[in-house]
Amino acid sequence: MTSRWSRPTTGSCESCQLRPGRRNNGYFSSDVHTIVMSSLLKYDRRMDVSAPYRAVIPSLDGPVLMTLARLGRPVTGRKLHQLAGAGSEAGVRKVLGRLVEHGLVRASDAGSSVLYEANDEHVAWPLVVRLAELRNEVIGRMSAEIRTWAPPPLSAALFGSAARGDGDTSSDIDVVIVHRDEADNIEEWERQVDRLRNRVEAWTGNRCQVYELSAEQLAEHVRVREPIVAGWRDDSVTVAGEDFRDLVSSLRTRR
Repeated sequence: MTSRWSRPTTGSCESCQLRPGRRNNGYFSSDVHTIVMSSLLKYDRRMDVSAPYRAVIPSLDGPVLMTLARLGRPVTGRKLHQLAGAGSEAGVRKVLGRLVEHGLVRASDAGSSVLYEANDEHVAWPLVVRLAELRNEVIGRMSAEIRTWAPPPLSAALFGSAARGDGDTSSDIDVVIVHRDEADNIEEWERQVDRLRNRVEAWTGNRCQVYELSAEQLAEHVRVREPIVAGWRDDSVTVAGEDFRDLVSSLRTRR
């Protein structure tokens, strides 16, 4: 049966609606001491979905600060370099020296080693924490936006590199949205989807691609084992509605 939601589509999924977005330049506006301020003056770029903080701190300072924020405990320069997975050990030690000078990081002797830890009392440290949580911030904003929808989706989830956290500044923010087979106000639904796409692009600077399909279409995809469903399911980070993986699993049991 053809749903009145069915519309011409493009992209890899023939029966779901792809809404391509526009490319915008942008960044998250935050500042962390003079290190971050100088970066804000020099860079206007899209979000690196694997490391969103790079929109604000593109230098080696970024992974060093983010690793310290994640650890929450003292660590040697060598270990920090290993955990950060960026730059050289000498470069990391140079960054640490500068951060100690600024007061964002504390250094203490431990025998023949020097241990480094975040100074969470520093006035700028809460901003570092905010930068470390940018990915969660984007997901939270998307969730809050979609929760206002009427009609609401059955499920909405991130997938692809944005969900896995392994992309870069060229990556799109990909979202799959499952709607009910019928609704009273298709025009309002379309406005909601367009608004979400535009806001995600404004929040991140990255193009947002929304893949829409009905519950009936998703069920058919599951029935014929469309490969794209496995990609959606495996990567999915649900932002609103029913957990996407649970939804796919429930459809499988109905086959």
